[in-house]
Amino acid sequence: QVQVVESGGGLVQAGGFLRLSCAASGRSSSTYAVGWFRQAPGKERVFVAAINWNGGITYYADSVKGRFTISRDIAKNTVHLQMNSLQPEDTAVYYCAAGSNEDLERRTYASNWIYWGQGTQVSVSS
Repeated sequence: QVQVVESGGGLVQAGGFLRLSCAASGRSSSTYAVGWFRQAPGKERVFVAAINWNGGITYYADSVKGRFTISRDIAKNTVHLQMNSLQPEDTAVYYCAAGSNEDLERRTYASNWIYWGQGTQVSVSS
């Protein structure tokens, strides 16, 4: 069993930045890929970014490319999502998830991921 816990959400003005963290624990948790998703009120949970087990492969949704950066601290078994130039449309609950490294670029649906955190709220005011 793998546990993932998100932290770092908050309220920020448009143009600002936040850094989310996803701490993983449990058996073989360091060997899993980690993905970030977000869910706005009344909308589906959508893919944001993903990183493979050693941090060497990353993928981003088009909506966040150039603004968000996903990285992995292997020593701390933690994945970070640096979010810059935040806009009101980035407002959502952000979730991290752990899953397989295989075909990572195709794992853009929530159903592709196994272990989920409880989420952290990100609110961007205009």
